Amino acid sequence: MKHDIQNRDHITLLVSEFYKKVRQDAVLGPFFNDTITDWEHHLNHLTTFWETSLFMTKKLTHKYYGNPLEAHEKVDKKFNHSITELHFGLWLNLWFQTLDELFEGEVVEHAKRRARKMGTFMYLKIFEARQK
Repeated sequence: MKHDIQNRDHITLLVSEFYKKVRQDAVLGPFFNDTITDWEHHLNHLTTFWETSLFMTKKLTHKYYGNPLEAHEKVDKKFNHSITELHFGLWLNLWFQTLDELFEGEVVEHAKRRARKMGTFMYLKIFEARQK
């Protein structure tokens, strides 16, 4: 029986399983595998990001500090501005798939909404940065 995402340990599981899929994906994998050198650190950083994003009003184990937009703009530049809406769609599909495999509930649906909004925002801002 599945349950809702309730704590950092659940988010750690979600992020770890999700990025296993991303790293193995023929389209997304090269962007991540050619950019990230310390996966343990990166997964911990992303776990903190999602913990902060999903549990803003609760007591957090950690608080996320960083600029994900800047990081994604750098990756887009590194890969000759080749990130497209396809990449964000694939990323989102894998995120939804992983959520649905592991959990169910209100926080899961919130995680889907947050990812959809972030993906749209990120893609628009990356495209905008190319115009500068």
